[in-house]
Amino acid sequence: MDHSNYVIDEMISAKSIAARVETLAREISEHFKDTDKLVVVGLLRGSFIFIADLVRELDLPVEVDFLEASSYGNSTESSREVRILKDLRGEIEGRDILVVEDIVDTGHTLDHVLHLLESRKPARLMTCALLDKPSRRETGVSADWIGFEIPDEFVVGYGIDYAQRNRNLPYIGAVRFTS
Repeated sequence: MDHSNYVIDEMISAKSIAARVETLAREISEHFKDTDKLVVVGLLRGSFIFIADLVRELDLPVEVDFLEASSYGNSTESSREVRILKDLRGEIEGRDILVVEDIVDTGHTLDHVLHLLESRKPARLMTCALLDKPSRRETGVSADWIGFEIPDEFVVGYGIDYAQRNRNLPYIGAVRFTS
């Protein structure tokens, strides 16, 4: 199938995203209010806009680190084989960790990352996902904080791409392939 022809229908507005990020940040700040410094781990590349907006709203001392995992490539379907392309720079043993993901789809990436990070013995390991697609879940993983639950549609925008395009859209849009 030729995926070069598609249209994008706005699903979640930039205004709705901003309001939800503020709410998530308040909830996360309250949960981690007793920490001396929260390590926020962004899963690249899709979470980079979300993590930037989220950490600016957190009322906590934070450290930011990134981990890049891939299970998609340029496809619209998960390969279910997760590869770590970039690991964390810092040690996380005994520290409070918040993993920030753009979207939880099949759950394979987040499940793999959580097992990897749990083996490094953090004090607390929590997760926040901008989008959750529970109808596609193939693992038992779920995020502790979820921005929006969405139906089984391929989406782009606000950091999320299709074949490295559309990350810069300020909203979340559903991709509709045309002939």
